[in-house]
Amino acid sequence: MTITRRGFLQLGAGAAAFTIVPARVLGRAAPSNTIVMGMIGLGGMGAANLDAFLGMDDVVVKAVCDVNALKMGAAKASVDARNRNRDCETLGDFRELCARPDIDAVMIATPDRWHAPIGLFAASQGKDLYGETPFTHTYEEGRPLADAVTRHQRVWQTGNGQRADPRFRRAVTAVRGGALGRVARVEIGLPGGGRGPAFARGGHCVCDYHWRWVSAWGGGALADGIGLYGDTALWGAGRDDEPVSVEGIGEYPRNGRYDTATAFRFRCVYRDGMELDVADGGRLEKGIGVRWIGRGGEWVWVAGGALEASSPGLLAAVGAWPLEPCAGLQRDFINCVKTRRATVAPAGPARLAAALGQLGDRAMRG
Repeated sequence: MTITRRGFLQLGAGAAAFTIVPARVLGRAAPSNTIVMGMIGLGGMGAANLDAFLGMDDVVVKAVCDVNALKMGAAKASVDARNRNRDCETLGDFRELCARPDIDAVMIATPDRWHAPIGLFAASQGKDLYGETPFTHTYEEGRPLADAVTRHQRVWQTGNGQRADPRFRRAVTAVRGGALGRVARVEIGLPGGGRGPAFARGGHCVCDYHWRWVSAWGGGALADGIGLYGDTALWGAGRDDEPVSVEGIGEYPRNGRYDTATAFRFRCVYRDGMELDVADGGRLEKGIGVRWIGRGGEWVWVAGGALEASSPGLLAAVGAWPLEPCAGLQRDFINCVKTRRATVAPAGPARLAAALGQLGDRAMRG
C-alpha cells in the first residue's frame, strides 16, 4: 500500500502501529519531512517568497500560478533550476492549483481583492496558507476568512516581516512586559501618497504594482502599511478586539482611475478608552513607525532601522513577556505546518490589523 504524507497524517491514532524512520536517518529532505507548496501570485513579494521557500531543503514547489504568463515562466525556470527537476507546473487558475491533492500549502501574493477568494478556497481544500498583507481587501471578508482558517484547522502565516525582526520584537516585548504600564495611546505612522489622476475610469488595464492605487483592487498606501505597522501596534498593545469608534479625514483624487487616499488621518477608540491614531507619516511627531505611549507619558517607538524610548531604561527592563528569536517568516511557517503549532503571525491578528485600515477608510470617505 502506498501512503502519501497527507494520508499518513490522516491515519491519526492508528499511526502508532507503523515504524517511523527519523528524518535524521533519511536526511532532512526525506519524503515524510518535505512540504509540497504551490505559489499563487508571482510579482514582487511573490517572487521574494518563492526564492525564500526554494532555499529550504525540506520544501518542494510543484506548481506556480499567475495571470501573467511571463511571470509564471520565470518562476517555473527558477523552480526547475533549484528543484533539480522539471516537474513544476504552470497553472492559470488558482482553483486548479489548490485542488491538487499532492500540495500541502500555498503562498498567496496576489492583488488584495483576491486574498479572500483564494484563501477561502485553499482552506476548504485542506491547504495551509502563507498570505501577504492586508489579510483581506474589505472588512466584510475578514471574519469569514479567519473563521475558515479555524474551521478547517489550517496553519496561517501572515507576511508581516516586522514580526520576525529583532528590533520590532524587542519593542513589543518591552511594551507587553509592562515597561509603560497601561498603554493609553498608540500612534501609527504610515507612508502616504499615491499615483493621483492617471487614466480615465473607462480604461480596462491596470499596470503591475499600480493596481494598489485602484480601490477595486487595493487600498493604496493605507492598506499597504496597516497590515504591517498596524499589526505590530496591536500586538504590542495586547489588543484582540476592534475599536468601538473611528473618525477621520482623508484626501482622495477626484479624477482618473487611481482613487485611494493620498493623505489620511483617523482616530480609533477602544472600549477601555485606549486611543489609536493612524496617519501618513508627516502628520505624526515621530513619523513612520509605531509609538506606544503610557498613561504617564512614557513611550517606546520603533520603525525600520530605529528603536527609541523616552528613557533608555524602558528598553532594558523587558519584563515578563519574553519572545524567542524568530528564524524568519517562511521558515517559521514550514516548521508550523509540520508541528501544527500557531505561527508567529496568525490569522486573527492579521484580520484585526487590516480592519483598522478598512474602518478608517470607511470613516474618512464618510
